[in-house]
Amino acid sequence: MPSSNWTREELIIAFNLYCKIPFGKIHNRTPEIIVLAKALGRTPSAVSWKLANFARLDPSLQDRNIVGASHGSKLDAEVWDEFNHDWENLSFESEKLLAEKTGKQVEEVTDIEIFDLPKAGKEREAFVKVRVNQSFFRKAVLAAYDFKCCITGLGISELLNASHIVPWSKDEVNRVNPRNGLCLNAIHDRAFDRGLLTVTPDFKIKISKSIKHTDTDGALQDFLFRYDGSEVKMPTRFLPDTNFLKYHNEIIFRT
Repeated sequence: MPSSNWTREELIIAFNLYCKIPFGKIHNRTPEIIVLAKALGRTPSAVSWKLANFARLDPSLQDRNIVGASHGSKLDAEVWDEFNHDWENLSFESEKLLAEKTGKQVEEVTDIEIFDLPKAGKEREAFVKVRVNQSFFRKAVLAAYDFKCCITGLGISELLNASHIVPWSKDEVNRVNPRNGLCLNAIHDRAFDRGLLTVTPDFKIKISKSIKHTDTDGALQDFLFRYDGSEVKMPTRFLPDTNFLKYHNEIIFRT
C-alpha cells in the first residue's frame, strides 16, 4: 500500500488529470479517476480529493468563490507553481510518468499520431515531445470550457480546437499554458488565427472592420457579425490571461 503522503511524481500525475477533465467531473465515480487510482494504488476517493486540493490553488476558481478542498499539502502548492512556471517541460514529464505507471508508451497514453515520425533517435524524441505537449494543451483547454466553444456553445469535440491566443511560434514559454488558449469551433478558430476576430481583455468578442462591408448572402452575419460585442462563455478554470488577450488585440487582430 502506498504511503498516505503523496510523492512529487504522484502529484505531477494527478495534476495532469486535474488539467484534462472538466471541473464538474472531479469525483470518485469518474472513469479517468478510477483508472488513475488503480495505477497509483490509491482509492478513487483519495485521487478525487487530491484533485480537489489542486482546485483550491486555482485563481480562476477563487475568482468565482469556489474554494476546492481544504487541508492540501505544501507539496501540492509547489507542484502547482512548478507547472505554472514551466508548462513546456512539466506537461511532458507528467505524461511520461503516467505512461510509466500504466505500463504504456507515452505515445499510446496521449493518443498522438506517430505514423510520420522518425523511427528513432533524438529527432523522434523532439517530435514526440511537441506532439505530446500539443495533445496536453488541447485536452486542458477543451476541459476548461467543458468541451464547448466559448463563442457559440457548440459541443461537438471533433469540431473544436484549442486556439492559441499568442501563437505557438511567438511564445515558447507559454506554448502549453492553458491560460493561453480558447476553445473555439473550427470556423471561429480560423477567424481568430487570421485576425478577423478577437476577444478583448474584458472578454468581449470583436469582429474586424475589414470584413464588415463585405458583400454577403447572410453567411457572414450568421457566422460572425451576430456575435460582435457579445461576451464569451467563461471557462471553469484557467481563465485566459489578459496580457495574452492584449497581445492578440494589438498584434494579430485586424482593426
